[in-house]
Amino acid sequence: MVSDALAAGEETRPVFQGIGVVGEAVFYVLATVTIVVFFWGFYRRVRKYRQGRPAGRMSTLWKALFTSPAQGVRRRGDNWSVGAVAANTSVGRRDRAVGIAHFFIFWGFITLFIGTVILTIDYDIVRKASKLFSDREVSFFNGPFYIGYSVILDTMGLTAVLGLAYMAVRRGLLRPRKLDYQRAEKPEGGYSRSRIVAGDWVFIGLFAAILVTGYLLEAFRIVGARFPSFEVWSPIGWIMARLFSGLGMSPEAGNSAHLAQWWVHAVLALGFVVYIPFSKAMHMLLDAANLLVHERSTARELPAPAETDHVGYRELSDFTWKELLDLDACTKCGRCHEVCPARTAGAPLSPRDLILDLRQWVDTQTGGMTLLDRETRGDASGPLTAGADARIAGDVVPSQTLWACTTCMHCVEVCPVGIEHVPTIVQLRRGLVDEGEMDPTLQQALKNLSTQGNSFGKSARMRARWTKGLDFKIPDARKEPVRYLWFVGDFASFDDRLQDNSRALAEILHGAGVNFGLLYDGERNAGNDVRRTGEEGLFEMLAEHNVSALEQANFEEIFTTDPHSLNTLRNEYPARGARYKVWHYTELLADLVESGAIEVEPLNYRVTYHDPCYLARYNGVVDAPRRLLRALGCELVEMPRNGANTFCCGAGGGRIWMDDSALAERPSENRIREAIELGVDYFVVSCPKDVTMYSDAVKTTRNEDRLAVRDVTLLVREALRRPAAPDVLEAATS
Repeated sequence: MVSDALAAGEETRPVFQGIGVVGEAVFYVLATVTIVVFFWGFYRRVRKYRQGRPAGRMSTLWKALFTSPAQGVRRRGDNWSVGAVAANTSVGRRDRAVGIAHFFIFWGFITLFIGTVILTIDYDIVRKASKLFSDREVSFFNGPFYIGYSVILDTMGLTAVLGLAYMAVRRGLLRPRKLDYQRAEKPEGGYSRSRIVAGDWVFIGLFAAILVTGYLLEAFRIVGARFPSFEVWSPIGWIMARLFSGLGMSPEAGNSAHLAQWWVHAVLALGFVVYIPFSKAMHMLLDAANLLVHERSTARELPAPAETDHVGYRELSDFTWKELLDLDACTKCGRCHEVCPARTAGAPLSPRDLILDLRQWVDTQTGGMTLLDRETRGDASGPLTAGADARIAGDVVPSQTLWACTTCMHCVEVCPVGIEHVPTIVQLRRGLVDEGEMDPTLQQALKNLSTQGNSFGKSARMRARWTKGLDFKIPDARKEPVRYLWFVGDFASFDDRLQDNSRALAEILHGAGVNFGLLYDGERNAGNDVRRTGEEGLFEMLAEHNVSALEQANFEEIFTTDPHSLNTLRNEYPARGARYKVWHYTELLADLVESGAIEVEPLNYRVTYHDPCYLARYNGVVDAPRRLLRALGCELVEMPRNGANTFCCGAGGGRIWMDDSALAERPSENRIREAIELGVDYFVVSCPKDVTMYSDAVKTTRNEDRLAVRDVTLLVREALRRPAAPDVLEAATS
């Protein structure tokens, strides 16, 4: 469109109204300095990430960028698509109100930024370029375009204001527990996070001030211009202008106020841009990037140790660039802090605190200039004072904090910005294991696993002793072909309390005509928890033995009793050449019952079901156990924390081999108290470790007379349709 953009009566507005040539020059100088400082701060961040090792995430980014639009707002596997990031899906999961508020803030900011870019293109490029080649000024910032521009920016700006208002009320008045910045681990010299709190409020306040002053600027302009009719399409500014006019503001006063407000708004906007790379506001750029390269599967299939001259993470260069990006992406939303079973139990671990401590240490080592968003301490301890020669695992992050982790992966699951806590914790644990800094009971368990292949320290020849109570022989899959190989696992094989469960499952499958076999003494611990304690060498030894045993066996598919074994067999063994279909026994039982291969009668029990972390959260198996319980005629009453949101029993990550007597309340006890409120008959589990943990928890919480823990296998055995007794058959036919 060719026109005089400032012609009288035209539907547009002047950009530098009343500013003058000098004022315009000052603005451009300030804007140039702002851009230079912003990119300098951004460069410092990028330089920090470049100090990290490669992370191999380009294929992940490629998938995220080219996910089809139909999948754009949904989770696809373990990755977030561009569409899901744009929809703020990760933020809205499990907190719909926050998701909606953040969506409006997110898109309000982007819309206003695009509006600023459009205005810059029109004024600084199109108009100035047109003057070089003709006598007339070319502008598209007028007429219908300007009206549409005004409506959109006014509306989206308002949604951003409302979103910020909700966030401010939530943080200042509602104060949910997850936003409480109290540490799980209390430093001896005390600590203060007042600067972190201040940083949160500065971010909200600056952004809100920019939006509000923008509306004031618009209102003063409309009053000064004597209410041009087309400005009704700037609805918020129009309403505010009418309000000021009604309070007695004259056009002359409106113009004076507009001039002063123009500079206030400009300085705030430029100051905010300068502030971004040195503050929490940087998450606006980092979080989207972190989500697009996020792989939840890194917890299921842990990355190999760094190829260095030492074990574990001991220096900045040991971290990958993705792990360094994780540290800066954290917004301290507290979701991981809230769901962590270790923190709930009173252990000195909060995933949020871990990330913040590592971030402060990394910033200290790289000369980071983060303003406000850091913790202070009353003594010389902690990440800010730890030098380059400090132990990351032990000095920066206390060893007891790292050992408290159950590797339940709930922190990774709930994180709205794609932080992968578990692999980082395991990498840090590897250094502790190398130094022998661990619980004596864990050390003994690892020794047993090294010498005997199981944590019980029993001879491998005793692994299948539980089968002696059966009236049939289970085939040895190394000697004869079978359809299924049953990888039993340590607890189901050696724990006296669980061997009856194993026999029950064997009898059920045998009665259903399922062709299955065992590895007998050829089986070793799968190594899932060994690896997550940080003992990588022992894991490789166990995996190598099991892979060799599997190659010698003749079978089609694998099923296992233990979700921990399931995870490693399904996700970590394929990289070592063992690529098989691996099922959990509840999946197999559910199919057999539903197909009629196993005939059952309704039990009519009222039960609740506990999802094991390594079954539900790690591997997404949540439907099969529930299908099975429904087929058994049970009334299933769900606990508030169920499915992928399940609460950990406290056994994972090697914790089952460690002393937990110092905990205020064991995670398993917390879970039993949750189940008691439901008034059910049975607490049903599908993991041998769960049977152990929750049977003990029922006793320690003194609820043995109110709740019984039962493996789902025992319910299936109880529900089996029995042949009618001879006298019953005779009566029925007479």
